[in-house]
Amino acid sequence: MPAAIEESRTPGTHALETLTGRGAPLVLRGLCADWPMVRAAQRSQTEFAKLLAAHDSGTAVDTLLMPPQANGRVGYNAALDGFNYEHFKVSVTDVLQRLAHYSRREGPAHGVALQSAPIAACLPGLLATHALEGLPEGTQPRLWLGNRVTTPAHFDAFHNIAVVACGQRRFTVFAPSQVGDLYIGPLDFAPTGAAISIADLHAEDARFPRLAQARDAAFVAELGPGDALYLPPLWWHHVESLEDLNALVNFWWSSTTSDGRVPSPGLPALLHARLAFASLPAHERAAWRTLMDHYVFGDRDPGAHLPQDRRGVLGPLDEAAAAALRRRIAGSL
Repeated sequence: MPAAIEESRTPGTHALETLTGRGAPLVLRGLCADWPMVRAAQRSQTEFAKLLAAHDSGTAVDTLLMPPQANGRVGYNAALDGFNYEHFKVSVTDVLQRLAHYSRREGPAHGVALQSAPIAACLPGLLATHALEGLPEGTQPRLWLGNRVTTPAHFDAFHNIAVVACGQRRFTVFAPSQVGDLYIGPLDFAPTGAAISIADLHAEDARFPRLAQARDAAFVAELGPGDALYLPPLWWHHVESLEDLNALVNFWWSSTTSDGRVPSPGLPALLHARLAFASLPAHERAAWRTLMDHYVFGDRDPGAHLPQDRRGVLGPLDEAAAAALRRRIAGSL
């Protein structure tokens, strides 16, 4: 059975080093209870929708529309050669109107999911009042809005604080080590760009016998308006929106830079490693694994025996050194 995600009810934002140094998820109850979005949602869904519509800039944002038979689950079609949704770019108000329309219909409804919309672009008047202190410069909030939609287990290469602004969401999370039990789809062909599980977490299916092990190793929490969840990079998370109107605001940032806008190079490095090593004989892969552990993943400084000015790529990777290394890598491809 899944265990509960550890919780903190300490008011205010935790020190960033304390949060990221945990290496594990943490529920932050009531972290954003004073946000205007949260206060409006606690009064009613109508008040929440009115607040968003009043601040809508009209900017078109990415939105998915799933047929009723998808049961709100974002994913692939049956042949895994396409996806089970249509993609649109519409305004926040358009999405709210579509959600209201579907909420009044009887029977299974279409799934609607507004995805990762920068609040600075679509709701600029709410940017200043929906921030978190202490995050790296450039870290920007993003809005996720929809009805009873499920996003199967996937990971982000960034640190993540996800704040429920309206409705209820259930997060089921898995350590990175569970990757082999989650039946992840293709890394290079995935809905919304994030590789996801092709297995239904709550269904018994003979095609996915190890999924039961993942469920037993999972951690789970339900979050309401104002509650937040910190997720470390590479932790798998399965997210279920539980009401006809749900909204989440999240903040991503990278460990490798002080600027939250800079993409993480982790996934491209993984794909490059697959190209370089996956087809080698076992003894060569083992040798490269040893070098990787020594130069990349080990705890010892691999350049400790060299003078500081002669360490090259084994020295500190400041902005100039990182840029030079990127150029060298690009030139080798």
